[in-house]
Amino acid sequence: MRPHLPAYSLFAAFLASAGLPLYIHAPKFYVDEYGVSLAALGGTLFVLRLLDVVQDPILGRLAERLRARRGVSVAIAGVMMALAMLGLFAVEPLIDPMWWFAVMLTVVFSAFSYLTICFYAQGVATAANLSGQGHLRLARWRETGALIGICAAAAAPVALGGYAGFAVAFSMLACAALLAMKREWGGASIASAGFGPVVQDAVARRLLLIALVNAAPVAVSSTLFLFFVESRLQAPGWEGPYLLLFFLSAALAAPVWGHLAEQVGAKAVLLGAMVLSIIAFASAILLKAGDLWEFAIVCVFSGAAIGADMTLLPALFSRRMEEISPGASEGFGLWSFVSKFTLAFAAVALLPLLEMGGFESGQNNSDDALQLLSYLYAGVPCALKLIAIALLTSTEVQQAPANQAGRVERRSSQ
Repeated sequence: MRPHLPAYSLFAAFLASAGLPLYIHAPKFYVDEYGVSLAALGGTLFVLRLLDVVQDPILGRLAERLRARRGVSVAIAGVMMALAMLGLFAVEPLIDPMWWFAVMLTVVFSAFSYLTICFYAQGVATAANLSGQGHLRLARWRETGALIGICAAAAAPVALGGYAGFAVAFSMLACAALLAMKREWGGASIASAGFGPVVQDAVARRLLLIALVNAAPVAVSSTLFLFFVESRLQAPGWEGPYLLLFFLSAALAAPVWGHLAEQVGAKAVLLGAMVLSIIAFASAILLKAGDLWEFAIVCVFSGAAIGADMTLLPALFSRRMEEISPGASEGFGLWSFVSKFTLAFAAVALLPLLEMGGFESGQNNSDDALQLLSYLYAGVPCALKLIAIALLTSTEVQQAPANQAGRVERRSSQ
């Protein structure tokens, strides 16, 4: 059966709207609504992500054991995630808000992990059956869908009149995505090969390290975004439009980056996008209260740069996994863990530090506290991007342009 690529795009939007937006919305929501401290939230997010060290490999093996009923297992996980999202944002906590936050996020994170492992492993099987550079072609559909999902989730609380509306809309998206993908799981073959193929392969290890370092700037800026707009720019109410502008720029740029990568190679395109990201974040350090149009420009260029990260790095890793261990679910479990760990680490490192520096959400803050917020929001990502550039520059990856792909494949088989 021919793969239905729009279904992958919709399912990616569903997953993405439950990932990064949680780190944007949930901390501020629980601080403002229930008075939970920034330090407590950061610590909870980090502890829950440590759970992934144990559960992701188990979930990878579970995906293999449930291979014959993968469609059913995916449907169950998707419904559980939708219900937990409703519990997180649309239901008054039935127990202490901090514990309720932890329980609901545990369900969301666990379901997210399982679905991500199945989805990306399925992508390897699907891409192998596509003509041309299958992984880049699938990545354009998948990651563009993910970026659109992030765009919608980022702006939904404002557009839908609150976080309860966001949770309801997410549940509706979950139903649509599960129905769209229900016929795609039959061809998936997820082999359990352990962490060996990834750990033993130098290129795969380096790609995971690059993903870890390169995702950290997004984690940092996402964790502090709402605080930066509200307190540093003194622009309450502009958070939704700025988030939409940022992620819409990423979504629109993603296909362009993918097309360029097919022409000149993914590595060169990624390096160019990283430099663009540094320029954008460095400009943000200088912004003061009232610099609304200037920050809009920062959102456009930094968002466009993120589009390359979210499109090309997964494609490179998928291609490498196809070579060293096709369909190995544990490899995608590690990829999923790396992406999530950066968000949790940013929360546990930055939120308590911001609180220690005297910053208080929604209050009048000192110049020193606001300057700290600027350095954390924009300065830290610049330093991390420089490290990512150094790592990628020294990494040899397969990145043949489209018109040379056939020759490369023939040489590698000889």
